[in-house]
Amino acid sequence: MESNRENVILFPKWRTVLEEESLVALKEKRYKEAMAKLDQLLEFDVKNHEIIIGKLMCLMELNRYKEAQDFCEGLLIHKDEHYYQYVHIYLTILFQTSQYQLLIDQVEQELEKSTVPDDMKEQFQQLYDMSRKMWYDIRIEKSPEYINELFNSVEEENHDYQLRLIDQIRKMDLTPTRQIKSLLTDDRVHPVTKTAIFIWLQEKGVSEKVLIHKLGIKHETAPEDIPELETHPTLKQTLLSISDEEQKNPTLYRLMEQLLHHYFYVRYPLMPAEGEAPSIAAALTKIGEDYLDIHMKTTENEDDRLIQYMDEIKMCEALYSTVIEA
Repeated sequence: MESNRENVILFPKWRTVLEEESLVALKEKRYKEAMAKLDQLLEFDVKNHEIIIGKLMCLMELNRYKEAQDFCEGLLIHKDEHYYQYVHIYLTILFQTSQYQLLIDQVEQELEKSTVPDDMKEQFQQLYDMSRKMWYDIRIEKSPEYINELFNSVEEENHDYQLRLIDQIRKMDLTPTRQIKSLLTDDRVHPVTKTAIFIWLQEKGVSEKVLIHKLGIKHETAPEDIPELETHPTLKQTLLSISDEEQKNPTLYRLMEQLLHHYFYVRYPLMPAEGEAPSIAAALTKIGEDYLDIHMKTTENEDDRLIQYMDEIKMCEALYSTVIEA
């Protein structure tokens, strides 16, 4: 109510005073004072370009970069006539806060469009090139540190940390070394971490064979030759085998689907044959029914195979949850 009264009675004159005073404070580098006045104007929905730019300048000069970034991201949603100026400020914020990968991704996204003004395109490219160099330098500088920590975590059998470090190193866009490949045969490395390493090798298009020791199985294969996990024929066939449950009992289906993905993630790339899908589906159904206390009849001639897969799925679920789920 008070804001409405202010708008009706005082706003026109008060707005002019606030705009003039905020501009003076900004020119005289009294950023806190300018910020307070600009925020008042914004609270009254006065959002012209000068006020918005003024606020961004104040936030950056006051080293409140997180607020500046959030504010700028909100502006980018609307794509008005000042969009590319806001993009430039956003990229500057990312550069100042060393968020080089995010900056690189944003520039690549913008340069795919044909609407970027030529002068902005040049500035975007300069920030992009500098960021690529900085990001490369950071990767070179940090990668030995992360790799040393990784092997220390293997020595200590710190499984949580192993996985986090592999994720960090993968984000640096490095190619796995022979030393890292050797972790696929190390019993001190968690099966889930071995899966992450193997997927990393796939991402890098590694075509030479690597040896894997996992879950008591030894296997040699080329990462490039194995179907990706989410498109693997055995996974797809098993999902098809349990698909009827999605309509009949959605809760049971979601549980079975989760158990299936966790089971295959832990095993990957040592996957059961596609012909095993019905047996895996039966085991998932039985586990799901047990968890949800649904009582159904079992088929006697499937008991041995059912128990084998049930034991495997439960073991893999336990392994998965030790490093990925709290």
